[in-house]
Amino acid sequence: MGLTIKPKKDCRWDVVSLGEIMLRFDPGDRRIATARSFEVFEGGGEYNVARGLKRCFGMDAAVVTAFADDPVGRLLQDFIYQGGVDQSLIRWVEHDGVGQATRNGLNFTERGFGVRAALGSYDRGHTAVSQLKPGEIDWDEIFGKYGARWFHTGGIFCALSATTPEVALDAMQSAKRHGTTVSYDLNYRASLWKSHGGKKTAQEVNRRIAPHVDVMLATKRTSRRPWDSRFPAWTSITRRSKSKASNK
Repeated sequence: MGLTIKPKKDCRWDVVSLGEIMLRFDPGDRRIATARSFEVFEGGGEYNVARGLKRCFGMDAAVVTAFADDPVGRLLQDFIYQGGVDQSLIRWVEHDGVGQATRNGLNFTERGFGVRAALGSYDRGHTAVSQLKPGEIDWDEIFGKYGARWFHTGGIFCALSATTPEVALDAMQSAKRHGTTVSYDLNYRASLWKSHGGKKTAQEVNRRIAPHVDVMLATKRTSRRPWDSRFPAWTSITRRSKSKASNK
């Protein structure tokens, strides 16, 4: 059974993504621990989808996220402007001057060489986006009043806190009410789930989310970890995929 995607004439955006956007620090050819200078960029698993669709295919893309209103947040906003993604749906949170209440996430990533893989070091605790709660974003306005053909989010966003899975579910339910196609990237990160339930909680969250998803994205590695064999929706998805393949 194929997907029916809403026509563009009825929608302001081709795609709306929900997720965290961090400031990424790149030490170039050096190691993080010994670097003296970094190049900076913006980045985030869910946001990268929207940016790629805008820059590569010219689609109208928007991002829903939250920033602490400080110079780092405004720098991230400037990067988003450069990427062409609509930032009108960003939620700005007052900054206390030191980041005790809320802050913006930082991501230090050094490049891999030869057999040594790339190494990341995150500084993303109590960020503004991790504190989003259901009801703070008017999803019916986004999907109903303005319209979006596609909504995308993923497991990284859902792993940020106890409230972010509820925000994602709130968004998905609204998207489905208004005929918007929903995609979800499992993108399981053990380090993010570790502080609030680990793999067990990830499985529970993904089982709740799956019935609202039209397109589930996963690698073989990530699909084994956030699910278990007792989850009927994942089993049915796998069977449908095998059935389609055998009929070709």
